[in-house]
Amino acid sequence: MDMTPTTVGAYLRDLPPDRRVAMARVCSMIRRSARGVRESMRYGLAFYELDGPLFALESGRRHMSLYVAEQDVIVKHKDALPGINAQRSFIKFSDLTRLPLDVVEKIVRDSVAARRSRVSAGTVPTQAEALKLWAINEEKAAPPPGYQVISTKPPPGAEGEAEAAVKPAAETAGAKKSLAAKPALKAAVKAAAKVATAVKAAAAKVAPAKAAAAKAAPARKSPAGKAVAKAPAKAPVKAGAGKAARKAPAKPAKAAGKR
Repeated sequence: MDMTPTTVGAYLRDLPPDRRVAMARVCSMIRRSARGVRESMRYGLAFYELDGPLFALESGRRHMSLYVAEQDVIVKHKDALPGINAQRSFIKFSDLTRLPLDVVEKIVRDSVAARRSRVSAGTVPTQAEALKLWAINEEKAAPPPGYQVISTKPPPGAEGEAEAAVKPAAETAGAKKSLAAKPALKAAVKAAAKVATAVKAAAAKVAPAKAAAAKAAPARKSPAGKAVAKAPAKAPVKAGAGKAARKAPAKPAKAAGKR
């Protein structure tokens, strides 16, 4: 896995706070003053192109360098700043807390005007010419390769082939299982049909018996009703017996008087 920043924003996030702030201010100023520039990361530098390479910004350990492809502009402003190198056409900023952004903005605007004139004349420098002017070796300036993560997963092609080989086997196994299950399924269906037929036959036999029982139920209940009606008639008999029992002790009393 390549850990090299691919955008200027990612490159700035990896810098220490002091260099990140200083470089972000210059990058913002370039985007604002040079309308139409294209920002990208190349050779570990923040590259700005306008019909070809125009600026490159590099962050050192204790400094920052701004490379300008329009060398005539650098020569014009060589006395404005102490860190200008007219031979290699770049500006070195040693004090990141005091950036002369007003002078740098003039250089950026003059460079854009000079580039448009060279576009009309057809003399725009190529990337190789700009790197040669800045004394930047493409191989040395190229960022080191990032770490590589070795994956245990098979490559996409091999994984697809494996899936293609496994799928027919799975389909074949499924087909065999379905064929083996069909006889058992048929037998279960037949058994269920037989059970349903037997249940229907039993229900047909039970239905007439229930109807006959329902008709016979009122005739059986009528004698019981009569017996219940006759029960109160016996009550007077018991009452008479009680009176006889009460009168029985009076007879011995009369006999005692006669004696």
